[in-house]
Amino acid sequence: MRIDKWLSSVNLVKRRTVAQDMVKSGVVSINGSVAKPSKDVKVGDIVSIEYLNGTRRYEVLDIPATKTIPKSHKELYARELNG
Repeated sequence: MRIDKWLSSVNLVKRRTVAQDMVKSGVVSINGSVAKPSKDVKVGDIVSIEYLNGTRRYEVLDIPATKTIPKSHKELYARELNG
């Protein structure tokens, strides 16, 4: 699944257009390298998002089969890492 779709599907970003803008701006990294919009994520990848107040890192636990998932199921697909 493309990084922008994954970010919006697992509710880390509210809308896919916002996710696309973040990826194009270079604030999203996968396994330490800046992600391109067409980059696919795989289970086990570490996704980093640089916000103004710090960086958040997430481990990809699963890839959703549907376009969106319930917010209560977010922890099945992404786990926030400390540090």
